[in-house]
Amino acid sequence: MWVVLEHREATKRLVRAPRQVQVNYHEWKRIVELQGPPGLRGIKGFRDEALRGEWFGFRSSRLDRKWRVIYKVEKERLVVYVVEINPHEY
Repeated sequence: MWVVLEHREATKRLVRAPRQVQVNYHEWKRIVELQGPPGLRGIKGFRDEALRGEWFGFRSSRLDRKWRVIYKVEKERLVVYVVEINPHEY
């Protein structure tokens, strides 16, 4: 079983996010707790992917067309650390 830790700023932003984004985040979190990040790859809607550049080492999943959750995986402790939940800028 995986542990999901959330940065305080990510939690604050989630509270202000649209209701559907909150629902999708809680579903995302449940999947990660039970199956870990590999479980996300089985659900195409999340479009889980590794990030590059300034965010190298982090991963991103879609919560809806605009919103993303950015997280980092610590495999040695089975921890997923959510650092940001934000509307993606195009």
